[in-house]
Amino acid sequence: MYLSRVEIDINNRAKIKDLSHLGAFHNWVEKSFPDEIKDGRRSRHLWRIDKLRGKEYLLVLSEEKPDLNLLTTYGVQGTAMSKSYDSFLDSIQEGQVMRFRLTANPSYSIIQPGQKQGRIVPHVTVEQQRKWLMDRAEKSGFELLERSSIDSEGPDTSPMFEVVNREWPVLHRKTGHGARLSRVTFEGLLRVTDIAMFKQTLTKGLGREKAFGMGLMTVIPEG
Repeated sequence: MYLSRVEIDINNRAKIKDLSHLGAFHNWVEKSFPDEIKDGRRSRHLWRIDKLRGKEYLLVLSEEKPDLNLLTTYGVQGTAMSKSYDSFLDSIQEGQVMRFRLTANPSYSIIQPGQKQGRIVPHVTVEQQRKWLMDRAEKSGFELLERSSIDSEGPDTSPMFEVVNREWPVLHRKTGHGARLSRVTFEGLLRVTDIAMFKQTLTKGLGREKAFGMGLMTVIPEG
């Protein structure tokens, strides 16, 4: 696996004018793997947009290394980089505490009587979105750490993570009108409880709309 990053050239409006919807970002990512396109292979590329200190970055996790020149199509020259992710994955230990960042699409399915396929509905409140992540933690190989502070009403046992960003970017579909997807970024602390499941979460993603910039969780050891 490879983890790659490039700074998006947000100060060059003419250069990034095509990046007006999620499909354009998806195409940018896909075209950064020309060998896969040439061979007719389609592997899953997890990606997200990070906004840090006034800059924006495209972060990509992939089985193969992308073409850094193509990854710089809408990026700042000289900022594209890629590194192997395998050694980090192999170093993860059960019980390890890590700080995480996850951009996801918290949603659920409503199935009406007589229907075989449900309608996908986004969670819209912060409380719903937090619960969405809490409900998936155990099956994803981790637990969300709880606060240890004590207030006048007793111990605070709420999980130590926050919703740090909420957006509704546009996805243009081939047929019909464009749709807006719920994009939520979480940050906080977790503890690894099942190495195999946790690695699968990191490499396969969490939640829906993975092709459109959701589902990628990254972690760094705490302390």
